[in-house]
Amino acid sequence: MITLHGFSSSNYYNAVKHVLLYKELTFEEHLIYGGGDEWLAISPVGKIPALTTEDGELLSETTVICDYLEDTYPDKPLYPSDAAGRAKVRQIMKVAELYLELPNRRMLSYVFSGNPAPEVVKGEINHVMNRGIEAMNRLCQFSPWIAGDTFTMADIYVHYVNAVAAWISGEHLGRNLFTEIEGMKDWAATMKSSEIAQRIEADRNANMPEFMEYIQNYMAGQK
Repeated sequence: MITLHGFSSSNYYNAVKHVLLYKELTFEEHLIYGGGDEWLAISPVGKIPALTTEDGELLSETTVICDYLEDTYPDKPLYPSDAAGRAKVRQIMKVAELYLELPNRRMLSYVFSGNPAPEVVKGEINHVMNRGIEAMNRLCQFSPWIAGDTFTMADIYVHYVNAVAAWISGEHLGRNLFTEIEGMKDWAATMKSSEIAQRIEADRNANMPEFMEYIQNYMAGQK
């Protein structure tokens, strides 16, 4: 059976989980927070999530896992049939990850520790985000889906990228991705209302107290 390794508070874990549920695949979840030899045996660079395939192979990196699931289980496809269309979907995913999610992820250590981020760090994040927002406004269609009239992997991926990017930038940088990227607000509401997204959000909320306890213990151990 497919096994998804990680935890429900992780946005990248949830992106893979959404793909699994969308494709109606049978899988089990292995709760693990990372760190130590056990996790490195599953994920070579210690990143969440990882996947054990039906054949027993171990995979890590979210987009690698998502592409594997698409290639192996092509029913209910999440990429266009043509190469150019697939590239455009992946382009949106990459821009959202590199220019929206990853810059804001720099803030997590400050958020979890309760220490204010230096203004220079905030300025650097805003600078990168500005490029990403400009690119997303050029690339995204929201008609009604992010890459056009068909639901694709980009819809799933950007939805979970926003779980970090929109939260951090909204609460700690005073920005609103849902208004700065034209069309994203209505699209985000549609994504959030889906049965799969609601199930994943319920699991995330259920996991959050345990995850925060883990983070607090980890931060205390770093002092």
